[in-house]
Amino acid sequence: LVVVVMVPLPAQGHLNQLLELAYLVASYGISVHYVGSASHNHQAKLRSHILPSSSPSDICFHDFPTPAFPSPAPNPDSTYKFPSQLQPAFDAASLLRGPVANLIRSLSSESRRVVVVHDSLMGSVVQDAASVPNAENYVFHSVSAFALYWFTWEATGMVLPQEEEEVDIAELVSAEGFPSIRVCFTDEFLKFIASQHEFKKLSSGCIFNTCRVVEGRYVDLYASATANSIATKHWAIGPSRRSAHACTEWLDKQASSSVIYVSFGTTTALSNEQIREIAIGLESSGQKFIWVLREADKGDIFRGGEARKMELPQGFEEMVGTRDIGVVVRDWAPQLEILGHPATGGFLSHCGWNSCMESISMGVPILAWPMHSDQPRNAILITGVLKIGLIVTDCMSQNKVVKSPAIQDAVKALMASEQGDEMRKKAAELGIAVRGSMDKGGVSRAELDSFITHISR
Repeated sequence: LVVVVMVPLPAQGHLNQLLELAYLVASYGISVHYVGSASHNHQAKLRSHILPSSSPSDICFHDFPTPAFPSPAPNPDSTYKFPSQLQPAFDAASLLRGPVANLIRSLSSESRRVVVVHDSLMGSVVQDAASVPNAENYVFHSVSAFALYWFTWEATGMVLPQEEEEVDIAELVSAEGFPSIRVCFTDEFLKFIASQHEFKKLSSGCIFNTCRVVEGRYVDLYASATANSIATKHWAIGPSRRSAHACTEWLDKQASSSVIYVSFGTTTALSNEQIREIAIGLESSGQKFIWVLREADKGDIFRGGEARKMELPQGFEEMVGTRDIGVVVRDWAPQLEILGHPATGGFLSHCGWNSCMESISMGVPILAWPMHSDQPRNAILITGVLKIGLIVTDCMSQNKVVKSPAIQDAVKALMASEQGDEMRKKAAELGIAVRGSMDKGGVSRAELDSFITHISR
């Protein structure tokens, strides 16, 4: 009997990816235990794209108590876009070591093997698995292999591969004005990363939420670069497959590839001035749109009262509705289904890795507007390597409001130009290849089968 324990970082993009992996593993008839605070487990289930009727029954959620932690509101006027409001939740979650250790020991007494799959930023929490004879740790990377490799390159100063392509991309990643690690993250979070990564040596392997069709080169480069410090087994098992929600009636009435989907994820706090510029830019572009406009998450989304309501120009929502040029969504949106709809022809995105993989798998080109963390690297992967997107002019300046003319021009370039049409064609071809990778005989399905075979050996 093999059991799997999933240990996510309590941020939506991380909770979501490990929950989706939990469903994939459970589909092989393996019991899965998903651990976290009661609030974050509830958040993960509430926002899951998987319909309850299709959810395997053998996923057990463990609501472990965490110390009380502050849950401040996001600061839309911060100089830097990193979601510092989530740091107290990360620090509290890092104190789950005791309950997780007890669970692992308890499961080890009744199982042949306990397989612990943990977010790369939860290494300290699962460290005691190393002392349990029939337990194994596997690191789950929730960012792109591309971003991971170039972060490692920047942090360690390792020698570049000699291939011309990698040298050219290194110049992009290190170009003047491009955000460095110290701009992408706060000093506090960099210390948190360092405190967790020291436990990588306890790992038996690495799992990537990516597809070798998309970035197999960078999975291999990262594996080679870290061969002396961590385990050598690597699996690229993405993208996960999910059930879709009911389709929106508005999208059904639109022409093919005519709508741009706009969403900046769960950690981006936009200032009222920036929201106004986006609204004007979208309207003046002449393109139809669906815009998900929500405040960034707090550390505990169920505590602290109502979130700030994002202020649009007066009459904007009524105007776009009356003229049938757009829809503003104020709540949680079925992103994967929106991206998969024939009417959707582009995605204005912050380039979080969840969003990138979903857009790639649905064959939708990306208009990149990265904010923090791995997002600037992901934007280079999308625009400079895969060439299935464009970058919004001037968006790399962290404390600069991007004006409506730049937004208008970028939207029109993606949605109404020969260049945009070419990217849509290229994105569609890549999407077909990526979706095929999860079918029987596909490369991602083979990697997942390989991982299941390995842990069940």
